[in-house]
Amino acid sequence: MKKTLIIGATNNPGRYASLAAHRLTAHGHSIINIGIKKGEVSGVPIERAGRIYEDVDTITLYIGPNHQTEYFDYILQTKPKRIIFNPGTENKELEDLVEENGIEAMHACTLVLLSTGQY
Repeated sequence: MKKTLIIGATNNPGRYASLAAHRLTAHGHSIINIGIKKGEVSGVPIERAGRIYEDVDTITLYIGPNHQTEYFDYILQTKPKRIIFNPGTENKELEDLVEENGIEAMHACTLVLLSTGQY
């Protein structure tokens, strides 16, 4: 199973980040929720970016490009195998940066990847 860090995590059930958290855990993946508001989603607390996690397979983005700059160093320090740019999170600058650091950049939808068995 793939340890997944969700940037933009929220406990708002109407948001895609919340749906992704629930579906990831339902598929047996462990999650780390990174967000700006306190709470929990899918039984996992939402925390601020800071602690660097090891063995993260995937970072899935649920924040727009205008909020991503503050996470650039955090993403690189986490050293995931891949980062998923969900619809609306595409960012050429971040994509180039992660690829230069040996991280696969994917333009995809985490929810679709899970539902089609491609995650």
